[in-house]
Amino acid sequence: MTFNPTIIIAGIAILLLVVVWATYNSLVMLRNKVNEAFSTMDVFLQKRHDIIPNLVAVVKGYAEYESATLEKVTKLRSEAQGVNDKVDGEIQISEALGKIMIVAENYPQLMASQQFLGLQDKLATIEEDLAFSRRYYNGSVREYNNKCQMFPFNLIAGIFGFKAMHMFEVESVAARKNVEVDV
Repeated sequence: MTFNPTIIIAGIAILLLVVVWATYNSLVMLRNKVNEAFSTMDVFLQKRHDIIPNLVAVVKGYAEYESATLEKVTKLRSEAQGVNDKVDGEIQISEALGKIMIVAENYPQLMASQQFLGLQDKLATIEEDLAFSRRYYNGSVREYNNKCQMFPFNLIAGIFGFKAMHMFEVESVAARKNVEVDV
């Protein structure tokens, strides 16, 4: 019994095409899952964006807070193109929002204001929903990035232009430092 080399080569080529086809489709499926996860998270991000101007306005009424923060938040949101840019911008917005809340803590009258407390409660609810959504998004990104970076999938990902996506990490580097306590 002899094997025809043409049939063997054709079989290998067909097998290779099936592997490329399956890998490509799984990468597309995972990229779509990441985009869907971001779209879900984006709904909560938009709700947060709707509250931020009101929160800044209330804080401004009690403190001479820089209007540059609000302008920065608005600019970051409008300039973002693509999921990775939006994620990077939202991280900066989260840090700016944290600064607003720190400024608010320095004004007891503001902390007692019903308008501020109402906005703070709405923001807390949105942040909680956003945290759940962020976990789903980051899990989807992890799964997609693993596929893009692991052999042999990384070969197909590179050929077809699949790029790693950014995780949505809220904590800044400063927030991760150990707290020093004087005794």
